[in-house]
Amino acid sequence: MSATDDPASLPDSRKYLIFAVMAFGQFMALIDIQIVAASLNDVQAGLSAGPTEISWVQTGYLMAELVMIPLSAFLAQALSTRWLFALSAGLFTLASALCGAAWDIDSMVAFRVIQGFVGGAMIPTVFATGFALFTGPQRAMIPAILGMIAVLAPTLGPTVGGWLTDAFGWRSIFYVNIVPGIAVTVLSAMLIRVDRPNPAMFRRIDYAHLVSLAAFLGGLQYVLEEGPRYDWFDDPAIAAAGWISLVGFVLFLERSRNSDGPIVKLTPFRSPTFVFACVFNLVIGFGLYASTYLVPLFLGRVRGYDSLQIGTTVFVTGIAQILSVVVAARLSQRVDPRRMIAAGLALFAASLWSTSFLTSEWGFWSLALPQALRGFSIMLCIVPSVTLALSGFAQAELRYASGLFNLMRNLGGAIGIAVVTTWLQDYTRINAARFGESLGEANRHAPDVVAELAAHVGSWTADASHALLVAQGEIVGVVARQALTLSFNDVFRLMSWLFLAALVLVPFCRPARTAAPAAAVDSH
Repeated sequence: MSATDDPASLPDSRKYLIFAVMAFGQFMALIDIQIVAASLNDVQAGLSAGPTEISWVQTGYLMAELVMIPLSAFLAQALSTRWLFALSAGLFTLASALCGAAWDIDSMVAFRVIQGFVGGAMIPTVFATGFALFTGPQRAMIPAILGMIAVLAPTLGPTVGGWLTDAFGWRSIFYVNIVPGIAVTVLSAMLIRVDRPNPAMFRRIDYAHLVSLAAFLGGLQYVLEEGPRYDWFDDPAIAAAGWISLVGFVLFLERSRNSDGPIVKLTPFRSPTFVFACVFNLVIGFGLYASTYLVPLFLGRVRGYDSLQIGTTVFVTGIAQILSVVVAARLSQRVDPRRMIAAGLALFAASLWSTSFLTSEWGFWSLALPQALRGFSIMLCIVPSVTLALSGFAQAELRYASGLFNLMRNLGGAIGIAVVTTWLQDYTRINAARFGESLGEANRHAPDVVAELAAHVGSWTADASHALLVAQGEIVGVVARQALTLSFNDVFRLMSWLFLAALVLVPFCRPARTAAPAAAVDSH
């Protein structure tokens, strides 16, 4: 079947098949962001890597993916959606196999960078293609389905990775991509015929624009990933990366404005509705990725849960997300998207607020309701924001709008994880200091408690000094755990205020009066 000038005219069965293949490819790329999270210790041991080196297994993937997401619109026009997606899936599969065969940490990081870069093309491409293929009520399901994948895949990643590592070893978390990756590659090449390639675009690439994009986003991701670990700009490498990112950003804006062949077009930002939708997506990414990061961290560091217990506990969020897809899609056809996103932001804020009353004993049942509310509300945020962002564009700009919009969510996630990590460190120091002051000055009973505990320990050991050290260690452990728990509460409370603050922007967002028709994808 030849490429069509009107993707919406394809038979429904073929449109659904194309969309299903592309959505599964997107799921593979997104789940691999977090699939190594629960297995980093095993990977580190298997490759004899240091604690600093192993972090690059995550950082390298995210940096490369962030660069590719806005670049994918240009490549889709030059190569066609068919060949971009097939090449992306194929190279992603090859990179996954190479990650599984990695012989040291350097090879692993190199293959993860390739995996993140080529996989990043699948994420925005499926959004743009979905909006080109479907119209009317069918189109309303696109943001719901893709939104569910965007939030479900990172949630499932640690669970799937932890289970595979326990059952088959850490290399299996990469080898598991091979069979489905080959299937997606072959089916993409066979089925996706929605536009025509324009190879002539490669002859007028603005390489300065490309390099500035990579410097800006790569440097920014490095700062956000490494900043909390190394005290931000006090570290020379982070300061250098910050300057590189800033210079890259300035050059990127200059080339976007003056270049005859820009890699990324910023014209979608001329639409105020698109700007507001991107701001909402930035906030959504912040809350989604930060909360997905914080809850497992609490369960591991405070409760001492293993990867399987953590995965079972956080899976409640995924179930709520799946159940809310149909609700969100139907509401998007009947309710003003501004009302819908306001409800979503308010409910998400409520879920974060309810999580800010953690105790060191909270587990599955205590977290079930807040997590279910968060899973349900995130879909009420994502579906209308996608609709607001992408519905007002003709097909010529839709790819660029999709790339920029998805970039905002990933940037929000990177910023969110970096910020909450810093908040958590700062509040832990503050709360630990307050506990120390209370125990040392205000609470005169503390020495008695230590003495009683030492006497208890001394009942089964003859060494009094050892008993005292054990008792003091127990007290220190309890104080540290309580200080950390209070710090999680402080962070969740601040995040809830951020979502409430975003509500202020909702009345100023004006939806596009008419959605752009699903016209042909530009071939020139």
